[in-house]
Amino acid sequence: MEVTEIVDLSLPVDDSTVVYPGDPRPRVHVHSTVARDGFNLLRLELGSQTGTHVDAPYHFDDTGARIDEVDLRRFAGPPVVVDATGMPPRGRITPAHLAPVRDRLRPGVVVLLRTGWTRHYGTPTWFAHPFLDAAACRELLAAGVRTIGVDAVNLDETPDDDHPGEGYPCHHLVAAVDGIIAENLTDLDRVEALVDPLVCLFPVRLSGADGAPVRAVAMSLRVGAGSGS
Repeated sequence: MEVTEIVDLSLPVDDSTVVYPGDPRPRVHVHSTVARDGFNLLRLELGSQTGTHVDAPYHFDDTGARIDEVDLRRFAGPPVVVDATGMPPRGRITPAHLAPVRDRLRPGVVVLLRTGWTRHYGTPTWFAHPFLDAAACRELLAAGVRTIGVDAVNLDETPDDDHPGEGYPCHHLVAAVDGIIAENLTDLDRVEALVDPLVCLFPVRLSGADGAPVRAVAMSLRVGAGSGS
């Protein structure tokens, strides 16, 4: 088996990484250098939801699985990309957006909500992203989908002084079925160009955590190439 193409779906993590309002800001410090210590080493300070990351059910449910307890199969699968581009700020991703891919929704797939909102990363508009409507979330879960990702900072609406939000309904719905949410993805427009793609969202194995950063990728695999089979 050979990886013939791979697409990075992750945002970089450094001191300038944008985080959800109120979350700890990442800090990257030089701890050791070759000149002084014989090797390079960084000291990292960051929240469990920093950058491109996944949420465990425990994030919104005290009785839910922690990130190191989740079945690893939740973090990989064939992608189904939902086109939600062209949305206005705080637009709802509704069941109508699911219609073109409804026949592909089934257990084991990774649903990726492509809003294109990464173009606003680093600006105030980043937090006025489109979000998944609870009715559409229920439809995905009823079809057996257990992993949902989005190229925005939040699957639900991010509240502010003028928009109080709705209490994170999709986070609660997904947690209730032991599902996984991936946020802060990027370059989802490149996924569908891959041949027979596989998406991988494997998190850092943080003990007892609500979530963890990931290096999210999509790849094309060719069976038999270079394997002697």
